[in-house]
Amino acid sequence: MADVLTNSQQGYYMHRDMFGAAGDFTTSPEISQMFGEMIGVWFLNEWLEAGSPQPVQIVEAGPGRGTLIADILRVFSKYTKLTQSLTVHLIEVSPHLSTLQEEHLCGTATEQITSQNYYKESKTRTGSSVRWYKDIHLVPQGNYTFYLAHEFLDALPIHKFERTDQGWREVLVDLDDSPTSPLHLRLVLAPGRTPSTVLIDPGETRSHIEVCPQAGMFVQHLAKRLEVSGGVFLLVDYGHIGEKGDTFRAFKKHQIHDPLSMPGQADLTADVDFAYLRRCVQDQVLAFGPVTQGSFLKSMGIGVRLKKLLETVRTPEEGKQLLSAYDMLTNPRHMGERFKFMAMLPKKVAATLDRNAPAGFEDANNAFSSV
Repeated sequence: MADVLTNSQQGYYMHRDMFGAAGDFTTSPEISQMFGEMIGVWFLNEWLEAGSPQPVQIVEAGPGRGTLIADILRVFSKYTKLTQSLTVHLIEVSPHLSTLQEEHLCGTATEQITSQNYYKESKTRTGSSVRWYKDIHLVPQGNYTFYLAHEFLDALPIHKFERTDQGWREVLVDLDDSPTSPLHLRLVLAPGRTPSTVLIDPGETRSHIEVCPQAGMFVQHLAKRLEVSGGVFLLVDYGHIGEKGDTFRAFKKHQIHDPLSMPGQADLTADVDFAYLRRCVQDQVLAFGPVTQGSFLKSMGIGVRLKKLLETVRTPEEGKQLLSAYDMLTNPRHMGERFKFMAMLPKKVAATLDRNAPAGFEDANNAFSSV
């Protein structure tokens, strides 16, 4: 997955715009500004609950076109106390996407920098400094931070395992030299145990599982940052709580494809295992959720925002588009249930937390319970 998606020469993400109707998939921020606005309201609320600490920074991993962070910054721009010390930090490995992000956020397209930890620097339309990095470890620490990962972890490489009579065996990608093979690639079972089998939970009961160690390391790293510098982490993705097995697939032109059929020409993805992520950080932070996207957005007031926007439409068609976007984002038959939200806060806030859970997570399982 890593090579197919991020290879510097032929990687799927590296040289194309794959979003929207003309691309291979559509994300929630591209559907309506309301999605990003509700996330912006959530971050703002958590910042106020924390006592409005300054300075503050926002870090997004995998910003896509920059639509989500732009909508969030627009919400922030109404609060001078927040924006006067706000800096923006984006984690992006794709040169093409970083250019799209800069054009969207800043209206510019600057040259890359090689002498710093970051490779690009500019200023957003809302007046905040913004920098681009290849890796989360390069982002500075020490300030209260909003961390955001929207549809980021689902693209990280997974290990697939299948239970056999001989025990767990890893599923590997192999060459298929048969002249009749349409793909010349195939999935095979390892003949014996591989080093990666240590990733399997001893109590695992499923017959087929997927483990993403990079996702685990990512959330553990952010948990350490939250402990040291304070802040909040919001994770948004499609996924499950440990019940699914085989979810590895490809998307091309909004249709599911065989993940081996078009290397570098289709998006590869696997559902996020939220239960695994919670286990990775349960001793470090307070973890809340996951809750469904529909539940979170409604709790944050998307219905009120929809009503306000409907009052400003100029044509009946604009109103229909807003209603359609609301339905797509919140309806369980669309994105409302499939996509989920998880929040993480440093444990030190437990002593002063005057509520059971952060906004939007009131109905979620308790942060101190195990999954």
